[in-house]
Amino acid sequence: MQTRLTAGDAELTIDPDNGCRIAGLRIGGTELLRQGERYGSFPMAPWCGRVANGEFRDGADKHQLPLNAPPHAIHGTVRDGAWRRAEADERTAAFTYDLVAPWPYAGRVTQTFELAEDTLTLRMGVETAGESFPAQAGWHPWFNRVLDGPDGPSAPVRIDFTAGWQEERGDDHLPTGRRIDPSPSSQLRSSRGYPIPGLWDDCFGMPGGVDVTLTWPERFEVKITSRDEWVVIYDEQEAAVCVEPQSGPPNGLNTHPRLVTLIDPLEITATIAWRRL
Repeated sequence: MQTRLTAGDAELTIDPDNGCRIAGLRIGGTELLRQGERYGSFPMAPWCGRVANGEFRDGADKHQLPLNAPPHAIHGTVRDGAWRRAEADERTAAFTYDLVAPWPYAGRVTQTFELAEDTLTLRMGVETAGESFPAQAGWHPWFNRVLDGPDGPSAPVRIDFTAGWQEERGDDHLPTGRRIDPSPSSQLRSSRGYPIPGLWDDCFGMPGGVDVTLTWPERFEVKITSRDEWVVIYDEQEAAVCVEPQSGPPNGLNTHPRLVTLIDPLEITATIAWRRL
């Protein structure tokens, strides 16, 4: 059963049975997110992006994950299961998910949503039930490239940001381990008034925290921020673009492990703020 939060003319729809993803974020009748069972905005845990060949090590132990994006594993397991609602009121909601196979460790993921008239605050925590393990967490929102609404279709979205570095991407779509100068930090991709796919499926580092702005000219500006310093920008599809704040880079279970322990859970917060233009 879906959960709906409202604040002013903002409406958030959460689908706990479909990976506790955001099924919709409507502002004054305009839907910001791509619709569909696979889209909206889903949580990524206990890893983000691709894990090379689905394999990762924890000390001497080697683990194999299902290859759901052959030859790699992608985006964690929590988006595939049903979550339990812990609490909800008009503007806030909290949900939990117990980690199960194919993830090899026992633990729990908690996700909370707090909706205001111009802001959505997302929080996620990953905790262990005993044994420590490496983990990542983040979100994968699909923003419509063109907005429909009471005023008709918008111009295509523009993506603006300034990054400290870019994780060099190999032919296998995994970071090579090299940090390079970022590619141009803003662009508007369109042809004869119709949106076309771009070229980004890349991870960028922002030492001061994630800060990315999406602009639909004369309609909306949306700012995505997080204290964490990694974000994946994806715009290879025609219908939508993705801005994915996360606690580490793709393949980070192997290259940038962050241990979750009984006294040190993993916590991440992100904010989506909007204003009309």
